Amino acid sequence: MTTRVTLREVVEADVAIFFEHQLDPVAVQMAAFTTKQPADPERFKAHWARLFGDEQIVKRSVLVDEAVAGLMVSWQQEGRREISYWLGQEYWGRGIATSALGMFLEEELRRPLHARAALDNVGSIRVLEKCGFAIEGHDRGFANARGEEIDEVVMVLK
Repeated sequence: MTTRVTLREVVEADVAIFFEHQLDPVAVQMAAFTTKQPADPERFKAHWARLFGDEQIVKRSVLVDEAVAGLMVSWQQEGRREISYWLGQEYWGRGIATSALGMFLEEELRRPLHARAALDNVGSIRVLEKCGFAIEGHDRGFANARGEEIDEVVMVLK
């Protein structure tokens, strides 16, 4: 059976699915860099209200066979264009993130694009590499999900 991956604009109904995805303890541990209170639905809704209100932020839902599987986002931060993505754990390991990020990069044409991942998040680093990102450097940052500073990789797509 073939899996069909597509992207579309995020709609309000998707936010509840994103919220459920980011409550998964395995996914949160893997992502490491999460919000301070990921289980607070009101904070999550307020965060998304801000995202919906900012036209400079590119927000796409990742669909797998019409089901919302995750999201792709790009935004401007400290003079750099950043990207991030999140897929529900049930969609990991099937090439969906790589496919979706490739599609996203066909739409988000601004370069350079920057991404960060926990150094031990090998899957996410590999997805970024497959889509043309290269390691630009390393850093340390406080990972809310782990309650400590951890090593991270800084990647760039030129």
